[in-house]
Amino acid sequence: MKNKLLIIKDFKNKIKVLKDHNNYYFNYDKPKISDSDYDALKKELFELEKKYEFLNDLNLLKSIVGSPVTNKFKKIKHISPMLSLSNAFNKEDILDFIKKINNFLNLNDQNIELISEPKIDGISASLIYKNGVLEKGLSRGDGKVGEDILENLKTIKTIPKKINGENVPELMEVRCEVYIGKKEFSKIQNKFANPRNAAGGSLRQKNSKDTAKIPLKYFAYGYGAIEPSNFLKQSDFLNKIKDWGFKTNPLVKVLKGIEQIEKQHKKIENERSNLDYDIDGLVIKVNDLNLQNRLGNTSNSPRWATAYKFSAEKAVTKIKKITIQVGRTGAITPVARVEPVTVGGVVVSNATLHNEDEIERKDIRVGDTVKIQRAGDVIPQVLSVDLSKRDKNSSKYIFPKNCLCGAETKKEFSKTTRNLMQ
Repeated sequence: MKNKLLIIKDFKNKIKVLKDHNNYYFNYDKPKISDSDYDALKKELFELEKKYEFLNDLNLLKSIVGSPVTNKFKKIKHISPMLSLSNAFNKEDILDFIKKINNFLNLNDQNIELISEPKIDGISASLIYKNGVLEKGLSRGDGKVGEDILENLKTIKTIPKKINGENVPELMEVRCEVYIGKKEFSKIQNKFANPRNAAGGSLRQKNSKDTAKIPLKYFAYGYGAIEPSNFLKQSDFLNKIKDWGFKTNPLVKVLKGIEQIEKQHKKIENERSNLDYDIDGLVIKVNDLNLQNRLGNTSNSPRWATAYKFSAEKAVTKIKKITIQVGRTGAITPVARVEPVTVGGVVVSNATLHNEDEIERKDIRVGDTVKIQRAGDVIPQVLSVDLSKRDKNSSKYIFPKNCLCGAETKKEFSKTTRNLMQ
């Protein structure tokens, strides 16, 4: 019984840490860990629930989608929940995904028609149209309740405010991913940590005139509620809304079988450094909408879709110096200026060190040979130090006592920080 209680306690603690990270990611657009570390934590929780039946009986993982909304904007309930996606990391995971689909539907079709699209590292939003007129625009929130960010979404000129076309549904929730292009981000990167942070921060401005200053873009990828629905396939829906003026991703592709999936996954992974937006994998969906409805959802994610993640890309380089960046909120972020190295087809010369605790924990010093990683196409991070190559005369990095403006720096503590350090 004691072991059982310890397992439950550890499980709950891990859920709390994940929720804290959800809050940083969804409400403040300031992730504290990499996408791969987040995915690993989430995967561990699902594996624990699968391993111990008594954890499954607690039904706690239904609460890990997104994060509860703040009081900054009006709260509105989604007509249809905006769930998160399960993750696949290799060929075996995709085969298991296809197997589960067949088992649930009582089929034996290894070549079931699927559709793939790049998984944009942006901000999810829901556009609600009534009789073709855009009436509401919501953030994901916790998946059930989102924030009213309609006026900010309206600043994206390519989002239709009114749909002009035939057979437009009386009610339609269009799901989309909002992002900022890499080229545009390069012009404002001194204000934000990364493109996703720029998109999220812009959509959460109280004054839409401030949002309008940021050149946001979007891709529509699916729908929530739709009445009436005359579509048979996901691909039919995307083709139709494209005709109606919505922006859809040109790299969407209908696939059949594991070999086609693997080929497309490798192709897009090789091309991602040339795209003008950040992606961290492919979203693989069942194309037949009737089968999607039959498959339905778990408490966290749809059974008919999964995110096939790209591998985290790593390289070895040397730290030339450590500098300090000050964000628009006053938060100080240390950055390692490294000898340029190619990671995943991209030349990297900077890597985030996150915060003072991260530097101390990994004992990162100027002159160190380090392993860096681009996980999910966010700003590269320092993973570890090769101590065997450290100069014996190196000294610990001392975090500045004063900001660039001359003000005294202050360290913020939180339960999340303490939990992560334990």
